[in-house]
Amino acid sequence: MFLRKSLAQVLCLLALSSPVWADGGHAYDFGQPAPAAKATRSVEVVMGDMSFAPKAIDIKAGETVRFVLVNKGRLLHEFNLGDAAMHARHQQEMLQMQQSGMKAMDHGKMAGMDHGKMDHGMKHDDPNSVLVEPGKTAELTWTFSKATGLEFACNIPGHYQAGMVGKLTVSQ
Repeated sequence: MFLRKSLAQVLCLLALSSPVWADGGHAYDFGQPAPAAKATRSVEVVMGDMSFAPKAIDIKAGETVRFVLVNKGRLLHEFNLGDAAMHARHQQEMLQMQQSGMKAMDHGKMAGMDHGKMDHGMKHDDPNSVLVEPGKTAELTWTFSKATGLEFACNIPGHYQAGMVGKLTVSQ
């Protein structure tokens, strides 16, 4: 029940919010976005309801990877590249958005909505992150600049904590 209510709150927020947490000016010490044509390989990541498959991905420093993100779940999900501290900050931003305007919403009306047709009002333009609607596919291409330990995660409130996080190892 908690997850269902939280999801309804997030979807309401996404439908009504401005782009509070999108900031295209970020610099990332682990790499940068790249055009799909520069990818040296593609990795398909399937998003289920509170899961990623695969749970771990190995990358070489200097490699450009095109992530093909397939949401086979019934919920909106995010694919976000970063370290644990970045994910914790992003989760707090999303939780603050949820808490700032969600409590007065009629959550029961969310259950029958076609979320694929919703205008979320959010330009999720952080280059290391993409939102994927249920039943949809999206892509994110990234060049990894150095060896490091990262995570790929869904930071929609409650999703990371429910296990929607994977290990991304960048080696020399």
